[in-house]
Amino acid sequence: MTSTDVTAEAEDSGPSGYAAARLRLLTEGAQSGPPRRAALAELTDDWLAGLFTAGAAGLRGVSLVAVGGYGRGELSPRSDLDLLLLHDGGDSAAIAALADRIWYPVWDLGLALDHSVRTPAEARKTAGEDLKVQLGLLDARHIAGDLGLTAGLRTAVLADWRNQAPKRLPELQELCAERAERQGELQYLLEPDLKEARGGLRDATALRAVAASWLADAPREGLDDARRRLLDVRDALHLATGRATDRLALQEQDQVAAELGLLDADTLLRQVYEAARVISYASDVTWREVGRVLRSRSVRPRLRSMLGGGKPTAERSPLAEGVVEQDGEVVLARAARPDRDPVLPLRAAAAAAQAGLPLSLHAVRRMAAGVRPLPTPWPAEAREQLVTLLGSGRPTVEVWEALEAEGLITRLIPDWERVRCRPQRNAVHIWTVDRHLIETAVRASEFTRRVSRPDLLLVAALLHDIGKGWPGDHSVAGEIIARDVASRIGFDRDDVAVLATLVRHHLLLVETATRRDLEDPATVRSVAEAVGSQGTLELLHALTEADALATGPAAWSSWRGSLVADLVKRVSAVLSGDEPEDPESAAPTAEQERLAIEAIATGSPVLALRAQTEVPTEEPSGEPEPLGVELLIAVPDQPGVLPAVSGVLAMHRLTVRTAELRALQLPDGVDGSVLLLDWRVAAEYGSLPQAARLRADLVRALDGTLDIASRLAERDAAYPRRRGVVAPPPRVSVHPAASRLATVIEVRAQDAPGLLFRIGRALEDAGVRVRSAHVSTLGANAVDAFYVTGPEGAPLPGAETAAVARKLEETLRG
Repeated sequence: MTSTDVTAEAEDSGPSGYAAARLRLLTEGAQSGPPRRAALAELTDDWLAGLFTAGAAGLRGVSLVAVGGYGRGELSPRSDLDLLLLHDGGDSAAIAALADRIWYPVWDLGLALDHSVRTPAEARKTAGEDLKVQLGLLDARHIAGDLGLTAGLRTAVLADWRNQAPKRLPELQELCAERAERQGELQYLLEPDLKEARGGLRDATALRAVAASWLADAPREGLDDARRRLLDVRDALHLATGRATDRLALQEQDQVAAELGLLDADTLLRQVYEAARVISYASDVTWREVGRVLRSRSVRPRLRSMLGGGKPTAERSPLAEGVVEQDGEVVLARAARPDRDPVLPLRAAAAAAQAGLPLSLHAVRRMAAGVRPLPTPWPAEAREQLVTLLGSGRPTVEVWEALEAEGLITRLIPDWERVRCRPQRNAVHIWTVDRHLIETAVRASEFTRRVSRPDLLLVAALLHDIGKGWPGDHSVAGEIIARDVASRIGFDRDDVAVLATLVRHHLLLVETATRRDLEDPATVRSVAEAVGSQGTLELLHALTEADALATGPAAWSSWRGSLVADLVKRVSAVLSGDEPEDPESAAPTAEQERLAIEAIATGSPVLALRAQTEVPTEEPSGEPEPLGVELLIAVPDQPGVLPAVSGVLAMHRLTVRTAELRALQLPDGVDGSVLLLDWRVAAEYGSLPQAARLRADLVRALDGTLDIASRLAERDAAYPRRRGVVAPPPRVSVHPAASRLATVIEVRAQDAPGLLFRIGRALEDAGVRVRSAHVSTLGANAVDAFYVTGPEGAPLPGAETAAVARKLEETLRG
């Protein structure tokens, strides 16, 4: 059925016919995208025009006007109808009756309606007082009635907007900025609001308003397509949910992708991000131009009077060869020849970032249109300019985005295309892959004084996750890509090898420091063998911190930093020829020794609680960030310590943020063996329990008089689980080469109350001894490593290890 047929059916059948025709249009699937939105708007126009005509018999000086999104003809399946009943101030009772004849049928069909009844003067007055009303009226479109009345209002509103633009545009810019602050950036959010987030449909509408002011205009290339793509996604979202929503929730993304004929939710998000990036970049350029024009208008009259009425000449300050600053932007010099200077884009970008200035849109487009490809390998100047750009700190982001918007980045580094706008479905990450790489370079620029080869640090930061665009382990794929890119950039063979090592092992230090026993010589030797040299270790340490800081707040803390620093110190000793000390000879602190002696003397657990804080790295003068409480427990060595302690903490609703368990060396003359647990905990809510109460419950748990499993089961039954994102299943793996003294079993699972208790009890049931444990939580994910031995203290045989791991995984899945 064509849109004409649908319209005819609606006209013939009245409201019920409109409802049937509307339903058919939305469910037939013959049309989608702009044609369906246009057909739905036309269908709705004809129905409303019929209602207006039936109710306005004998009335003059009245018209029905669509405004806002409906005025633009952008009706999604569940869009509001934005309507204005415009009149010339005639019979008020007749106007009110006409309004009822239109509004009530709309409400009866369950359609959302935003309506108003005004004279042209009232509409203009309201628009002058309310910017949102004025924006809606800029898209006013006649539906029925007095066409001259509607046309007069449109003309007047546009004239008002253009006359008031110097005042209203800064107000609109502030409105956009406030909304971006509340809603975040569409191009990075896992559950974005397609309308309100920065780079969404509201920003696209704001750009139309700026263009209508004639004061400035947005870069038009790709803008209409980006807007269409977001509208298509919103249409599919409305059909998938049956609701008027703009938030693309995780649980809806697969269905929305299927509705659009896309491969999967990641493909959907990538398209959304690409569209948002186009709109965000256009917004940046447009608001910058608005600011320039407004500044020029305020300064020009004074300059003209000083110069005798002549037109002032813009100052141009040289920044680099072929690159100058003009009016707060970086532009190309008049003598610049992009077609003869392949290094020009990198030189201009580096100069802009170093000066903290934006690259002008005209300059970037001129370079994109005419620059020749760089030779392979790159000349030394190109490599140096890339390093300068990456080392410029925060200004690098805006300059890089300008190059990327015109396709220059993928010309320089073709492998960038696979990570561009690629989402990361991990609660720890707050950026897409490509933005994370740039953020890492920004962070790494702060550490260039810590390393002897800052150029290698910055390039490694740019490339460390480049393998995420390929299947398999991204570190392995990234090593191959890094070798190729580094060679093309022009690094020599030795530098290429270092960069490849940094990319391959960029997670090595933090994973080893937080999940392995640093007292085990095998742990330190394995890292030393992977790193290979002191210089590479120095670079890897800086890269590790930059990567974590660029990931998000949950990825780094002073605790993780101290563990990594400790590991680096031990690895450095091995690389310099000094073996790490034997784990059994590691001396306890004075407090640990006191607790251990007390535990041996009393034959029972001893506890100490101490508040922990961390001073923020970026705001040293701010308030310390609470890390919870450090809980030190010394227990005479016996079976069941791990499940007993973790179970008691779970009973008291204490979240375990980090945990260490190890056997403690006692001073000479003290007989016995003590296990030391050094844990950081925080209350889920409320205040922390008293140490005496924890100790009493721990004593009962160890002697078997406290049934922890039953208590936890009762609590879980009383609080049914809430619906949420389905977590991936837990995974248990064995790392046979990680230690010569024990078998290392690693558990990765969704963090939950009682998880550590279940793991500890499963290991106890398997008859293995936990020699040490290293527990950490990243966002919603627990990553725990356990060094276990048999009853005799030796590593487990291969077959027994596999059986223990399999049984543990089955327990966690159950």
